[in-house]
Amino acid sequence: MQPKDRLIFPLDVPNRLEAERFIELLKGEVGLFKVGLELFMAEGPRFLQFMTDTAVDYFLDLKFHDIPATVLSAQAKILKGAKLATVHVDQGRTMLKANIAALKNGVKVLGVTVLTHLGSDDLEAMGIAPELAKNPTNLVLLRARLAKEAGCDGVVCAGSEAKAVKDEFGKDFLVVCPAIRPAWASVPSDDQRRITTPYDAIKAGADYIVVGRPIRLAENPRDAARRIVAEIEKALAAPAVGS
Repeated sequence: MQPKDRLIFPLDVPNRLEAERFIELLKGEVGLFKVGLELFMAEGPRFLQFMTDTAVDYFLDLKFHDIPATVLSAQAKILKGAKLATVHVDQGRTMLKANIAALKNGVKVLGVTVLTHLGSDDLEAMGIAPELAKNPTNLVLLRARLAKEAGCDGVVCAGSEAKAVKDEFGKDFLVVCPAIRPAWASVPSDDQRRITTPYDAIKAGADYIVVGRPIRLAENPRDAARRIVAEIEKALAAPAVGS
């Protein structure tokens, strides 16, 4: 992949008009556009058909979490042009495996491990065992193993957890990292907690990084995307630790 191919821009906008504006602005600067819940609820499957018809590569991030029959029916309607799709890992081995099998139709499936807005206190309040809650990387590794055994092509995790996942499961197991915050970017009222810079996430082994608000809120989104790609390129060129 070229450095820019590793950058995913989420179309976290309220409508198709805004989405098309960002696609036109950034289509030469990023590798994939991510369609999440906000835009999908606003525009539905017709927007995904538009993406397919216009040959815009996208990542469908709906975090499927339902019984296999429901997921199978959903994917038959909407997964025509997606390159990546997500499922939540915390749904039990049998259902997770069945859902991944339902989604795998030319699509690489990623298991969402621990959402990046969660900290140790949140995990403890949710009933996660203290030895896992106090070190979210341990919980990520546990769920990544479930994802791999169920047939996922990779996982979604924080950049700070990318190296541990790669060390445990190998270079071919995809790692996609959201909550990426360049040191130069300002994100007002940021709700993300386990954040990482583009350089550090790529250096840790992330295959893709998802960068939304630092680009979307920038005075010049195209320039912001280019600065992030430059950080990716620098991280890829940096010597490996210990070399």
